Amino acid sequence: MLTGQMTTAAELMLVTQPAVSRLIKDFEHATGLHLFERRGNQIIPTQEAMTLWKEVDRAFVGLGHIANLAADIGRQAAGTLRIAAMPALASGLLPRFLARFLDNKPNLQTSLIGVPSSMVFEAVASGQADIGYADGPSDRPGFVVETRSIAAVVAIPLGHLLAELERIRPKDMADERIIKLETGTLFSMRVGVALAGVECRPSLEVRLSHTALTLVSEGAGIAIIDPASAVGFEDKVVLRPFSIFIDAGFLEVRSANKAPSAIVDRFASEFWAYHDQLMGFE
Repeated sequence: MLTGQMTTAAELMLVTQPAVSRLIKDFEHATGLHLFERRGNQIIPTQEAMTLWKEVDRAFVGLGHIANLAADIGRQAAGTLRIAAMPALASGLLPRFLARFLDNKPNLQTSLIGVPSSMVFEAVASGQADIGYADGPSDRPGFVVETRSIAAVVAIPLGHLLAELERIRPKDMADERIIKLETGTLFSMRVGVALAGVECRPSLEVRLSHTALTLVSEGAGIAIIDPASAVGFEDKVVLRPFSIFIDAGFLEVRSANKAPSAIVDRFASEFWAYHDQLMGFE
C-alpha cells in the first residue's frame, strides 16, 4: 500500500520479492478478499484493500505508540514515581528539582506528598511511595538508607543587628524571639539542646520550616533552620552559620524488599547531585 510495488515493498521489509507475493496471496486466501490488481510491475489496491487499510493503519499507530512508550520507559521517561517527603523538603527543594526532572518526561506519572518523617517510613514500607525523604534514625530494619549531614544555619531578618555577625553563638540569641519548629521532632530537640540555658523572649512555635522563614522575613524573630528549606529565601532573610553543629541533614529511604527501579535510581542520584551542588558539597 505504501510503495505500490512488490519489489520496493520487499526491499523496505528486508525480504525477497517472492516472499511478499506469497504473503499477499496467502492473506487474500485467508480473508477471502481480492486486495490488489496487478498491472505489470505495479499493484493497484482494490476498494476492499482501501477499507482494510484504514483499520490496519490505526493498528500500526497503536503499535507505534507502544514502541514509543517502551523507549520512554527504557530512558526513564515513562512509568510511575511516587515520592513521600518530610514537609521541609516537600515544600521547597524537592518541588524545585522535580520540575526540572520532569522536563521532557511527559509520560512519567508522578506524585509528591509532604508528611511527617514517621509517615514517610510507613509510606515506603507499605509500598505507597517508591522513595522517601525523612529525618530520623538511619538504622531501621527493612530499609535501604542514604544520608547527608549538613549544618543548620541561623535565619535573621534583613537589617537586624545579628546580621552584622559572621557567625552566631547561642549567647548572641539571648533576649531574641526564637521561632521554633514543632516540638517533638528530632531537629527541634537538637535545637533545644543547643540553646539550653540561653534566656530568650517567649518563643513562637510553627510546624513548617517555610512558615518559620516567612515569619523571619517579616521580622517576627530569628530561627535555626535547615539550609535546604532556606533555598528561595536568600533575598528575604540573612543566613549565618551557627557556632554549634546541629545536624540538619535528612535520609533517603527505600524499601529493602522492593525490586530496583531505574526511574527511582535516576531520580535519587540526580536529586543528590542537585542538593549537593546547592549546599556547596561540590
